[in-house]
Amino acid sequence: MKDFRLEKLASLLVNYSTKVKPGDFVFIMGQEVAIPWIKAVTREVLRAGGHPESLITSDEIEEEILKISTIEQLRENNFLMEQMMGKADVFLFGWGNSNVKGFSNIDPMRIQERQKGNKAWRKLYSDRTGTGDLRWCGTQFPTIADAQEAAMSLSEYEDFVYAAGLLDKEDPVAQWEKINEEQSRWARYLEGKKELHFRATDTDLKVRVDGRRWISCAGTENFPDGEIFSTPLINGVDGHVRFTFPAIYKQRSVEDVRFEIKEGRIVKAHAAKGEDFLHSVLDTDEGSRYFGEIAIGTNYGIKQFTSNTLFDEKIGGTFHMAAGDAPKETGGENESVIHWDMICDMRQGGEITADGECFYKDGAFITEILKE
Repeated sequence: MKDFRLEKLASLLVNYSTKVKPGDFVFIMGQEVAIPWIKAVTREVLRAGGHPESLITSDEIEEEILKISTIEQLRENNFLMEQMMGKADVFLFGWGNSNVKGFSNIDPMRIQERQKGNKAWRKLYSDRTGTGDLRWCGTQFPTIADAQEAAMSLSEYEDFVYAAGLLDKEDPVAQWEKINEEQSRWARYLEGKKELHFRATDTDLKVRVDGRRWISCAGTENFPDGEIFSTPLINGVDGHVRFTFPAIYKQRSVEDVRFEIKEGRIVKAHAAKGEDFLHSVLDTDEGSRYFGEIAIGTNYGIKQFTSNTLFDEKIGGTFHMAAGDAPKETGGENESVIHWDMICDMRQGGEITADGECFYKDGAFITEILKE
């Protein structure tokens, strides 16, 4: 039996998020377990007059590659992804796992080498999304494994995923347009500011953002959405930060991450769990110890941590930073094959100031700031 919410999601991704038009070449990618999502999106692309091409991936095959390959094979350029990133007008991808711990026993250094093979397509992706030449959106397809990771039953997780995207509403597009209107007011407020100062438990961080663009995210890239983001100046981050939620990357969880940062570079990194893996990822390339993103989560409908960054980075009352590649649409310059989002809870005593003015406190914007 088809879930009408999945059909609703596919329609929203094609017609609202990426606005597929006749003649568009649409690249659709997802895991084997997400085939129902791939089928639903393919139908909508065809109805919109686009030309869909799908790639079904497998973590089981990826595991074999990671375990058996030589270093040279791990570093080999991903030719198929490079070709797709060069040709596609639209890139739609659906996350969904059959086993969220499948890479737990893989040597982190082998994962790092595998990432180097993504350099060519990652640069194409970053450059083309930065200019708007490639429209894209990623989303979650609910699976049993992801539900277990979130400590929910499958039906509970389906309800959570679709509600977070407002697909339980009669007109979700209208809801996201309303959210975008409110978020854009704060993006305009931050536009032109020179320095943000983040204070929270074990966090005192200054971030230079002068000359950067702030973007309101309301379902046109990640879905579900709910954040305002920009990019720090490469050398413009100083201080220390503690990320209060586990940092998830390549199916690995690193807990209680703490950074000391000088002139934009992570000079000290500690973790209560997974510290060796943390350092292996941060040492991937020249850009991986610098930050590509600074963002404030605005989705107050997401209230609990689920070990899924797509949702967790949007939690209303948090901010997050990404080590690695910078989105070019904000004016970012840092380049890396990694982009690792890490989240800090601001709901108990946290505050953010912009050029000395406090506009955010205890996990909420101070609405009086915008009143004329």
